[in-house]
Amino acid sequence: MVLTGKRPALSPLWLVVVTVFGLILSGALPAGAQVTAFKQSVAESAARDAALSQFYRERNYEPLWTGSKDSTRRREFLRALEGAGTHGLPVSRYDADELEAMFQSARSPRDRGRVEVEASRMFLAYAQDIQTGILTPGQIIEDIKRVPARRNRLAQIEAFAQSSPRAYLKALLPTSTEYNALLAEKLRLERVLGQGGWGAEVPGKKIEPGDSGAPVVALRNRLIAMGYLKRIPDQTYTADIQKAVQAFQIDHGLESDGVAGAATLTEINLPVTVRLQQIIVAMERERWMTPDRGKRHIIVNITDFHAKIIENGRVVFQTRSVVGANSKDRRTPEFSDFMEHMILNPTWNVPRSIATKEYLPMLKENPNAAGHLRITDASGRAVNREEVDFNQFTPANFPFDMKQPPSNSNALGLVKFMFPNRYNIYLHDTPAKSLFGRESRAFSHGCVRLNDPFDFAYALLSKQESDPVGYFKSVLATGKETQVDLKQHVPVHIIYRTALTDAKGRIQFRRDVYGRDALIFDALAKAGVALRSVQG
Repeated sequence: MVLTGKRPALSPLWLVVVTVFGLILSGALPAGAQVTAFKQSVAESAARDAALSQFYRERNYEPLWTGSKDSTRRREFLRALEGAGTHGLPVSRYDADELEAMFQSARSPRDRGRVEVEASRMFLAYAQDIQTGILTPGQIIEDIKRVPARRNRLAQIEAFAQSSPRAYLKALLPTSTEYNALLAEKLRLERVLGQGGWGAEVPGKKIEPGDSGAPVVALRNRLIAMGYLKRIPDQTYTADIQKAVQAFQIDHGLESDGVAGAATLTEINLPVTVRLQQIIVAMERERWMTPDRGKRHIIVNITDFHAKIIENGRVVFQTRSVVGANSKDRRTPEFSDFMEHMILNPTWNVPRSIATKEYLPMLKENPNAAGHLRITDASGRAVNREEVDFNQFTPANFPFDMKQPPSNSNALGLVKFMFPNRYNIYLHDTPAKSLFGRESRAFSHGCVRLNDPFDFAYALLSKQESDPVGYFKSVLATGKETQVDLKQHVPVHIIYRTALTDAKGRIQFRRDVYGRDALIFDALAKAGVALRSVQG
């Protein structure tokens, strides 16, 4: 045998033996009758779970669930588990009927010990899933940079053991207005699904006012089933149907022209199951978010193409936005940070990825291309383009920096809003205003362009300037690059929601512009989440 300086790893069974023997020697667990079959079973069952092993060791292997005084705790936990499916959780992870059967069938002390630990495992799984989400977002989609604030498992079960079971389990539930609205819509859609859905799909590619026939009847019936139209006998595309189509379009982020074109018909024909999937994903996403968004905060919903300032739960300002294009290196990531300042008359320091991928090929063709940009070396000295052979460079060895001085035509416009982050994402003005008229606005390199950046700045400065408009204009008029600090930093949340509420609390839907929600629902389904229908 070769001896090394490493201690051989203990098997779980030996770990139990050593643990129990150590407790006997320390006096924490007296020798004799107190080393019961129940306690030994608990120690063995918890041995592979560090948090539970420590939890039971510190409580001298006394029961949390299976003691004679634990009936209330069992009852409240089983009641909570019965509602797991309502919240879109994977019921198979903590099946209430299965756990109740285990409690009832446990006859011997060893059986009770195994059930004891299994109940604690189910509790910890349920507590995490309902409180901070089932999935780890970054493992599903790299561009979701959000990390749920998950509680330490040992601290979780210790707190539960010292609390009122009903109150503690109730406190685990998300309480945001958004979550509760999503939950109510989930229940409503489950009833719709149980009744057979919204009926037949609407045929055709375009239906407009004045049309008549089978497509109009199908459209009318679908709108009635969805709740956008009262029951009417019309078989012609009347003003009532047009008004209902417009309401539907507004609720789904479409151009509200009252014409049922291809995009509108695609959304109208989506089945209840797809809308349920969107709701379930939105509930999971809501669980990932910190409960405290900030009394005053900024929300940028990528799929909604809008940026909003929220104060005390109320939208006080909103503007259209342009977000990253749907390509690998241009999609806008999801994360939260704090806006610290704005820069008026900004210089655009061209990101290296853009300089090498977009401008270097142009410079190889013509060294005077992109003449609005200044090229400097590592020391900041201006480069004479005529003296450089750009064909000798590749994206890997391109040695220059490129920047655009402040001007009305600057790519960042006249103001940018900074929340310094590792992803180099910020909000900014743009001279390319025409894109804001588009229905779908995913065109940028990742940053978020604002349609009304000046008004956005006025709203932010209103908390620290008596004349925010005058102050902003006076700084802007200097033409000099100027940093204006926000005296109170404002939380910024860049989110991605295809199911959301409007200012009145109504549920709206948006298209899955990056395909992220489809990937998330697939991951949820693999974890055991299933759609439900409710009859009656």
